[in-house]
Amino acid sequence: MKTDGLDEILSFVNRFQDAEDEAIDLLLDQLDHQSSVKSSIIDKEAVHQVVSLLLDAEAAEEESPSSSHSSIRVVDAFLIPKFRYDPIKKHFFQHAGSLPIHGEASAKAALYRDRLLLLFQRVSRDQHFIKPAFDTDVDTSPSCQLSTIQSLVGQRGRRWVMGVISQLEDGHFYLEDVTAAVEIDFSKAISFDLIAYYLEKRAVNDMFVILSDIWLDNEQKVMEKLETVLNGFENVEIVPSLFVFMGDFCSHPCNLSFHSFSSLRSQFGKLGRMIEAHPRLKEQSKFLFIPGPNDIGPSTVLPRCALPKYLTEELQKHVPNAIFSSNPCRVKFYTQEMVFFRQDLLYRMRRSCLIPPSTEETDDPFEHIVLGDRSEQKAFKYTGITCFNPGSFSDDSTFVAYRPCTQEVEFSAL
Repeated sequence: MKTDGLDEILSFVNRFQDAEDEAIDLLLDQLDHQSSVKSSIIDKEAVHQVVSLLLDAEAAEEESPSSSHSSIRVVDAFLIPKFRYDPIKKHFFQHAGSLPIHGEASAKAALYRDRLLLLFQRVSRDQHFIKPAFDTDVDTSPSCQLSTIQSLVGQRGRRWVMGVISQLEDGHFYLEDVTAAVEIDFSKAISFDLIAYYLEKRAVNDMFVILSDIWLDNEQKVMEKLETVLNGFENVEIVPSLFVFMGDFCSHPCNLSFHSFSSLRSQFGKLGRMIEAHPRLKEQSKFLFIPGPNDIGPSTVLPRCALPKYLTEELQKHVPNAIFSSNPCRVKFYTQEMVFFRQDLLYRMRRSCLIPPSTEETDDPFEHIVLGDRSEQKAFKYTGITCFNPGSFSDDSTFVAYRPCTQEVEFSAL
């Protein structure tokens, strides 16, 4: 890179005081895809062409009244390309072929194996687990290189391993990786909770409204209060950019004993007419529908498919901006990514907990598990990442308003 090219890049990055890293990544991506950049040498002219395109696009986006509207992208879990990690070549390759909803018998084992390999390579790339490039004093080196379980045979001293906890025998637990398994003792074990979400600052006036448990078959307790919520946001100066409606959408589980699908279809149509009666919300807001754990679907395994078209097509006629996605799904807003996940996690995870979470730092179960279920409203930051639970709208009429720019979570209730 020539000096004048570097100066041009610094001039562009200085425009974004709070997002320098994102600006650099965006600029480098555009430089990489720019057809005019044929040489490996980057000069001022090549950088200036890309910078001009980016600044023109930003100016056009700010002038457009629907800029924030078009910046919201919903990523369905079933539309994400599937990649697998090759531990030998140490790179990812894209899975070829179709992905059926119901897998074969080997799919369950492959799921845990692929997940372990994915997590293993991510942990191995952490600075604390990277092998030093040069020989250093073992006592002063902070490196904790991971070893496979099979390599522990004949070894002495402390070793760092990573694996899956399995109960291969009744009452006996093992730590297992792709090479071997070793029995473990939990009497002196310490629990660690890892939570990872991704958020960052961007637009000032945008707001997302998240509601969970929208029981459409409950006229008085749910639908009337939902209309009150829509009336309130219809009359604000700037309407929310996105409404996220998470299931369950029926007070009764939609299992084999459920026979009211035609009634549920008409209730979705009624919800569509209710939204249509609020013209500002219909035109300027997007509506995202995410199925709950007891909603209709081909299976209860995760990820869950979007709600079937049979139920939603009447609503879609009245609300063209309605989006029906998987559970979980991701929402991209500019450079920010959010994960929406509807599942009753607290009970399930505490039921399967082998070691009770430590109460030394907190006795709040929410801060040990990221929730998206029917428990009470809650929000906290973990390593700078905003995590929150909107509560259950059908139970206590609670919901959440989230502002992506400041990562503020506003608890609301009727």
